[in-house]
Amino acid sequence: MAEPFLEVASIDYPILDADAHVNEPPDTWQTRVPSALRERAPKVVHTDRGDVWSFDDGKSMRPVGLTATAGLSYLQYRPAGITYDEMRPGSFDTKARLADLDADGIYAQVLYPSVTLSGAKVYGHEPELQRACVRAYNEWLAEFCDGSDGRLIGQGILPTTGVDDAIAETERSLELGHRGVVISSFPNGTLDASSEDDRFWAFVQEADVPVAVHIGSFLKGQGSAPPALDTLAFMGVAGASKAGAHTIPVVCDLIFSGIFERFPDVKLLLVEANIGWIPTLLEQVDDMFLRYRWFTNGVEQMRTMPSRTFYRNFWATFMIDTVGIQLRYRMNLGHLLWSTDYPHTGSDWPNNRVMIERDFRGVPRDEVRRMLHDNCKDLYHLDYIPDTFD
Repeated sequence: MAEPFLEVASIDYPILDADAHVNEPPDTWQTRVPSALRERAPKVVHTDRGDVWSFDDGKSMRPVGLTATAGLSYLQYRPAGITYDEMRPGSFDTKARLADLDADGIYAQVLYPSVTLSGAKVYGHEPELQRACVRAYNEWLAEFCDGSDGRLIGQGILPTTGVDDAIAETERSLELGHRGVVISSFPNGTLDASSEDDRFWAFVQEADVPVAVHIGSFLKGQGSAPPALDTLAFMGVAGASKAGAHTIPVVCDLIFSGIFERFPDVKLLLVEANIGWIPTLLEQVDDMFLRYRWFTNGVEQMRTMPSRTFYRNFWATFMIDTVGIQLRYRMNLGHLLWSTDYPHTGSDWPNNRVMIERDFRGVPRDEVRRMLHDNCKDLYHLDYIPDTFD
């Protein structure tokens, strides 16, 4: 019988965090986009209620708050009222981030944005503005990762301005040293799959680039305004999102788009939706596939069982998900990646080792290692990261 995991003292390998974030510095876009676009590029407005991000010259505003909670107690969480002077410098400073990693016992982190978490559409719909802002973020992130000896692993974000732009920015992201890309729509720029997307999927398959979808983006049917951040309703929305509510429709759209029939080696990563929902979804989509494939003409377009497509082509990150860990054998154990969400509200910095010990207790040690180290290392080809500590 495999030896069970009982305590973090048994971990003799680097712990890899598959989903952490940055808080982009206030000058990220103002110092990088062309001067003609600068007024419309994201900027920080200092108010008596804390720092606020302004997009497209004030067409939308977002307060700094819940993306900068690392080191705070739950009693100190605020949806607004935080300033860059108050947040941990590890949000945006390389040296400080590495110090925070060391304090938490984490060797490396895969990085996602905060300001652009909902996708490039937040910059505005004008293609020139969006492309310039995407390039500015990806350039800054590459600079942030420089000097980390590979411990900070960038993910380039892609514009929603068409397939040509998505491919071009993927190429550019790889040249900058990023290990994957993040999409917030189908490559054609909409929330509906199109045959023109095939050029993008062919490119990422050939380049062996993981493509990520983070919660909060790729969302259809948002007809009503989201609840205010200081209401009970917001807790319900947040809990549903972390339980897969945002991600399940995206997964179904992707699986039944035919992408993975044509491009069976594409790697699709689901970020921050946790994993406990996956077995139930796979059971149900398989049942619908078997019952409905005849009258929908699916039998002519899709030969692979949906659960097999997910098992082969999808990876997923999780944080606190003891249910998902218990159900790991009903997923692809080699595709499950642990994460911290630093410095957002899902993070338990600087005590993530306490959470690891609690969440994985009793799981076979070799399986814990896969979720904390091997799977992330394999997905991103991080061959330079050691497998054991000296």
